Amino acid sequence: MTTKPLTAIKPIYVDLPTVAEIVALSVTTVQELVRQGQFPAPRQTSGRRVAWLVREVEEWAESRPTSSLLPPPNTGAKKPRKQVAA
Repeated sequence: MTTKPLTAIKPIYVDLPTVAEIVALSVTTVQELVRQGQFPAPRQTSGRRVAWLVREVEEWAESRPTSSLLPPPNTGAKKPRKQVAA
């Protein structure tokens, strides 16, 4: 008996929460950028459902300028220990 190898299929469309996660923005920010015409508009996939083409989201992300800003440093602040009653 031969088995077929598993094939990973890349999604074509993604929903709003997934788009926001992909581009590391909040859902609200993605919605605002769409309204301003600064982010790809969603496609209507059925009567009341919209989704984004992964290809268009990737192209948008790759078109973003590089940044000289570094991520904020981890302050390493530790929470104070609770005193244990003796």
